[in-house]
This record gives sequence, structure tokens and C-alpha cells, in this order.
Amino acid sequence: MRIQKDHSIGLIIDIQERLFPLIREHEKIARNTAILIDGLKALKVPIIRTEQYVKGLGPTIAELDQRLTEYRNIEKQSFSCCDEPRYMESLALSSREYVIIAGIESHVCVLQTVIDLLRNGYHPVVVEDCVSSRKENDKRIAIERMRKEGAIITTYESILFELCRHSGTEEFKAISRLVK
Repeated sequence: MRIQKDHSIGLIIDIQERLFPLIREHEKIARNTAILIDGLKALKVPIIRTEQYVKGLGPTIAELDQRLTEYRNIEKQSFSCCDEPRYMESLALSSREYVIIAGIESHVCVLQTVIDLLRNGYHPVVVEDCVSSRKENDKRIAIERMRKEGAIITTYESILFELCRHSGTEEFKAISRLVK
């Protein structure tokens, strides 16, 4: 199945100041997620971000926060975004079926959200090079489980070009500049 931008929404899960420095390859994850966000914006794909227990984990890291100011931010206490009624309401109102996911941690909030999205009839698209955990094995096992559960696993460059569909457009030029 081809993923189309008019049927897609981005979800940035809990990339927050206090936990992020402990995440494996966090600098690469920040860079890749920034490109993903900029690409989704160029393609006019809406984005929702979540923050887990801001009092304890702090806000979204500055590099991403500045890119997300115009989008809905939902604070949550549950691990799965789907256990937060405001997220599920926003998702339902978007009328989008593909949820393009970046965030941390792969084996906790990302995994539980993916499983719940599948259960609720959505198609989670996990951007593998935009998710991580503190431990490499936790991420590896989580990606394996998400794939077995039925999630689509991709990379930021692959999903951006898939959403773009055609070369020679202004969107294509913007995506090409981002991924260089």
C-alpha cells in the first residue's frame, strides 16, 4: 500500500530535555527528526507532538520545539498516546489513517502507541531512524515487535519521497534539499 500525504499525520512522541541526552545516538535522532518535521511541513502534513510528564522530563528539546510551535502539543501521563483522550480526539478529527511516528523511547511509549493505533484501525508508520531508546537491544526488539504487529517500518528519507510522489515539483526540491 502506498502512503499518501493527504491521508497522513505526523506524531512526535516525547523527545524531551531531561531524558533525551540518555538516548542512544540522540544527536542523530535529533537531526533526523528535524529533517522529518521540516519535510512534513513542506508537504503540508499536519503534526501532533506529545510530552510525557513535563514536570519531570522537561519540555521538547529546543531544536524540535522551534519547528513545532504551530502544531498541537499534548501533555500526557500514560505511555501510549492512545490512552490520552485529547490525542485520540485530535487524531479522529484529522481524518487521517497513516500516523508517521518519531520519538522515544522505542520500547515504551512508541511501542505501546503503535500497538494501540493498530487496535484502533490506524496504520502506524514508524520512522526507524527517528526513534530510539537508551539501550540498543530495547530498540531492536521493539522494532521487531512493531513489524510483527503490523506496523510499517521506514526511514525519514523514504517516507518523505513516498509522500512527495513526483520529482520536479517545489515539494520535491524542498525534500531534496533537506536530505542532502
